[in-house]
Amino acid sequence: MRESAQNVGQVWTSADAYETYVGRWSRLVAREFLDWLAIGAGAAWLDVGCGTGALSQTILEMASPRAVTGIDRSSDFVAFVQKRIGGEQARFEIGDATALRFADRSFDVAVSGLVLNFVPDPAAMVTEMRRVVTSDGVVGLYVWDYAGRMQLMRYFWDAATTLDPAASVLTEGARFSLCQPGPLSDLFQQANLLHVQSRAIDVPTDFNDFDEFWSPFLGGQGPAGSYTMSLSDEKRAALRGYLAAHLPIAPDGSLHLTARAWAVQGRVP
Repeated sequence: MRESAQNVGQVWTSADAYETYVGRWSRLVAREFLDWLAIGAGAAWLDVGCGTGALSQTILEMASPRAVTGIDRSSDFVAFVQKRIGGEQARFEIGDATALRFADRSFDVAVSGLVLNFVPDPAAMVTEMRRVVTSDGVVGLYVWDYAGRMQLMRYFWDAATTLDPAASVLTEGARFSLCQPGPLSDLFQQANLLHVQSRAIDVPTDFNDFDEFWSPFLGGQGPAGSYTMSLSDEKRAALRGYLAAHLPIAPDGSLHLTARAWAVQGRVP
């Protein structure tokens, strides 16, 4: 049975599958994102929707934080990141991005990577991030440019909708219109954040061969992976064949794409 658009968008349950799907690319975005935020050493950070720890780990490596706290609604992700990132500086727990348990002005910085469009109330998430950050602190996040240059997903959905036009309602570009610089900036301004800025961050997504590109979709994570695994074996094989025939695969079998994220930041009054 074909999954509904709502259900397809909510499948984020396997940390290992997520890491091979988009977690590894989030780590590349996180480095440029932190350079752009330019937060000084000794800050207390909150990572909202920490997932497999891509952003939290990069904060620990690059930003010399006083402490990093990560929350995620998935117990599997929290267990994964607790094992992966140790030390006294970092702690991780299950939590709701739209109802943070922390007191007002508990952190110097609140950040989030690739989460905003998957929460039921994005405005509530940004408002909560603002609430827990101290005056003159920073709130920032990034999301994929689903409708544009997040190429691995664009190629996937172009193929899927060519073979199955009904799949168009499942595409992230159609469903997540928030993931553009204008709507993101508007959301931050509506949360009464100041000096709001947005920018594109482009990172390479390189694959040694087609199978390395294709296999993460079989993990069933997110809209594309969930759609892939909802197909019959015959239709899944047809999708695989179409992609193999239409991707810009190099003569040596490798594949070199670009993933664009949109980032936004603002300061708390």
